[in-house]
Amino acid sequence: MIPVCRLEDLPEGESVRVASTPPIAVFRTEDGELYAIDDTCTHQDASLSEGWLEGCLVECPLHAASFDLRTGEPTCLPARRPVRTHRVTVEDGVVHVHLGAEEGTAA
Repeated sequence: MIPVCRLEDLPEGESVRVASTPPIAVFRTEDGELYAIDDTCTHQDASLSEGWLEGCLVECPLHAASFDLRTGEPTCLPARRPVRTHRVTVEDGVVHVHLGAEEGTAA
């Protein structure tokens, strides 16, 4: 379990990059849901935490590949492989990522 930040420090519609191995991107959607995925786009080396968030989708800032935060699956080309998802929990107001989970959901 990796502590990320206080929930209040991650505004809705924003993301934060966790400098872990591999790097993780944690997103808080406009609906307040929390998701975590591997931060690196599977098409080319680009940080997904720097992408554009719309609903439960994040668009890569490099070539506009899009990934579903719930499943890690790409939703359009040029990405063909999914990114790994991670479970997210909030304990005592702190967001935590649990590495290696198959799906990331808010607690």
